[in-house]
Amino acid sequence: MPTNGTTAPPSPAAGVARLASLLADETRAAFCLALLDGRAWTAGELARCAGVAASTATGHLNQLVAAGLLVEQRQGRHRYLRLAGPHVAELIEDLGGRQPPAAVPVRSLRAANATAALARARTCYDHLAGRLGVAVADAMTRDGLLQQATGFALTERGVAWLVDTVGVSRAVLRVRHRPLARPCLDWTERRPHLSGAAGAALCQRFLDQGWTVRITGSRALRVTPAGTAALHDLLDLDARALDGDRVVAGGGTTPRSA
Repeated sequence: MPTNGTTAPPSPAAGVARLASLLADETRAAFCLALLDGRAWTAGELARCAGVAASTATGHLNQLVAAGLLVEQRQGRHRYLRLAGPHVAELIEDLGGRQPPAAVPVRSLRAANATAALARARTCYDHLAGRLGVAVADAMTRDGLLQQATGFALTERGVAWLVDTVGVSRAVLRVRHRPLARPCLDWTERRPHLSGAAGAALCQRFLDQGWTVRITGSRALRVTPAGTAALHDLLDLDARALDGDRVVAGGGTTPRSA
């Protein structure tokens, strides 16, 4: 202990414990999961999403902001909140992917459809996730655009493909303080999808071109007919398989693991 009257800095163990305690609360976890859609939500919207009173939500949100997990922006009388960055999104998604599988009773047809839509295709903050995201990463690996054998890296051929074939601006890939490509463990597929600057650029391109559209009130995505054609042309993927077993290159499927 310090003897000169100063306060000892928090230990790494204390920091990890504090972070774990923040995310151990179901309401705060619900806020973080909702914000994985990459957009800013008002405090009221988050309160309704988690099923808590506005006053209760305020206390939880203040804690998440103080810990650096969320950032806030005030516009008029509204308070908007979003995840502090992709590093927080990857932490939340990774934690979700490491939870043991459990049989959850289906409460309603609407809930079942919402869960199926999230598993099929969704955003993980600013990149593609779900069966769609994993299928894209697998196809890129098969085609030599992405290598996963020794780490997780976009190849020179992969960069050229993104720029010349997909139409991503090369400048967008040069984001400071963010890796070009990194794995993000998919919480439904339990396998990695592509994040980093390349993953974000690819997801944005899919949205800009209308290949995927957001499903209102969710971070789930729907692949459009134009997207079905693009997936086939770009990566030889059959988007119809997203509705059933795991999609694979060449239009076939493989059985999904339990």
